[in-house]
Amino acid sequence: MTGLGISRHYVLAAGGTGGHMVPAHALAEELILRGHHCALVTDERGARIPALFDNVPVHVLPAGRLSGGPVGWLKAGRSILAGRAMASRLYETFRPSAVIGFGGYPALPALLAAQRDGIATLIHEQNAVLGRVNRLLARKVDAIATAYPEVSRLKPAYEGKVHLVGNPVREEVLVLRDQPFPALTEDGIFRVLVTGGSQGASVLSDVVPDGLALLPEHFRRRLQVTQQCRAEDIDEVRARYASLGIPADLATYMEDLPQRLAWSHVVIARAGASTIAELTAAGRPAILVPLPSATDDHQTYNAREMAKSGGARVIAQKDFTPVELAKQMQKLGLEPKALANAAERAKVCGRPNAARDLADLVERSGRNPAFVGLEEATLRAGPRGAFA
Repeated sequence: MTGLGISRHYVLAAGGTGGHMVPAHALAEELILRGHHCALVTDERGARIPALFDNVPVHVLPAGRLSGGPVGWLKAGRSILAGRAMASRLYETFRPSAVIGFGGYPALPALLAAQRDGIATLIHEQNAVLGRVNRLLARKVDAIATAYPEVSRLKPAYEGKVHLVGNPVREEVLVLRDQPFPALTEDGIFRVLVTGGSQGASVLSDVVPDGLALLPEHFRRRLQVTQQCRAEDIDEVRARYASLGIPADLATYMEDLPQRLAWSHVVIARAGASTIAELTAAGRPAILVPLPSATDDHQTYNAREMAKSGGARVIAQKDFTPVELAKQMQKLGLEPKALANAAERAKVCGRPNAARDLADLVERSGRNPAFVGLEEATLRAGPRGAFA
């Protein structure tokens, strides 16, 4: 049970990328620990992400994208209306106290249905720029939770309902916060983790091996690399590391990323919201390469706080060359004390209580408690099914 003494039902709505799904999963785990029941609304991509929401009913909504001109808008409008009707059918049986949106197109019909049905609604913005779907919903929701103290495109008129909570991360990452930074001596193994986020990043495969090849020999011989690659890049990257004599463990997806993060000395990555949240929760220094095509350039804004603190170095993709990477690696890696200091500065930016604080906000915002059993709601959809 919770501090409220009542078990409630909550629906979490998230688009099908790791950036939306990981914080939604962290919130669901916290709410379930408090005695509540949760259901997830997402799209086909989200339903396929492994190791998330395994014990939570997952409902797939049509996700119309607001693009493609008048014809695309018409198709999106039809999908949104169909999704809203499906969500309302779920709410009739599941009876949520609140619906929480994490951005992405599946969140739009789910929250529109909740607002029409008189259910409390909240949105969580993981990025330092308010996303497109959250901008559409912000005016009418009961509360807006943010991951950063400064969020662009968030209207001043909404300040009264904005709550800084941070970006929830998995418990496996959060426990790293209380562990010491991996010991590093001048001659010890230097572990590098390279990750492009849930979608991968070919630019990292193109640049990182050649950049590490430019390091002084005594530094290069100490390297041990773990790298996430796109499937189409992995064989070429593996061959390149082998030619350089650099031990490298490559994978297209890292389900055990928290363990790999635990022993990493530096991380080379995109600047997605979940990546930043995990780096700052664990306290790991980073070289960040924001995705230039990210909507509203939000990854550059995401990296700003961590870079300002001294916990990360940011390289724009147009400047991300082997020479520049080698230069930044030497600045970070050749002095163990400086690296440990950067790790502490990264940790300062972390908000380890994000899941707890977001759950507190959700409990305060919820309205009528639900008394309908979880089993009745799942009659409409299987554990990973679409609506009936």
